Amino acid sequence: MVEAIVFGILGFALMEFSGWFIHKYIMHGPLWMIHKTHHQPSKSFFELNDLFSVLFGSIAVVLILLGVGELDYRFWLGVGISLYGFFYFILHDIMVHRRLKWFDRPKNTFLKGIFKAHQAHHKTNQKDDAVSFGLFVVPKAYFKKED
Repeated sequence: MVEAIVFGILGFALMEFSGWFIHKYIMHGPLWMIHKTHHQPSKSFFELNDLFSVLFGSIAVVLILLGVGELDYRFWLGVGISLYGFFYFILHDIMVHRRLKWFDRPKNTFLKGIFKAHQAHHKTNQKDDAVSFGLFVVPKAYFKKED
C-alpha cells in the first residue's frame, strides 16, 4: 500500500514538473504550431493542442498496462499520471477555460490563484511573452488577496 501511495504521488508530481518544462520549452518552443491553438479563440470544442493530452494519457495507459499484472510501480505511476490528467481537465479545461459550463468562477483562495496564474499566462497569444507555465505550482503572487 505504501508503494501505491508513493508512486501515485510521484506520478502526479512528475506530471506537474515535467508538464511545466514541456509547456515552457517545448510547447512554447518547437511545438508552438500545435500549442498556439490553445492561445487563440477556438471555433470548436476541440483544438489541435488537445493532442498533448492524448500523448500524456497514452503514457499513463501504457504504464498501467505494463504494471497491472503485479500492480507494481509502473501501474501506480500510471494511476498518478491519470489522476493529474483528471484534475487538469477539471481545473484547466472546465474551471479556467469553461469548455464545459459545470462550475462558476472559483471562490477558494487556492483555486483563485490557479485561475489568476492561468489568466496571466493567456494575456498574450505570442510564443515568447507568456508567464506561469505550471498548473498547481504557480508563483505566490497569484495567491494574494484582492483589495
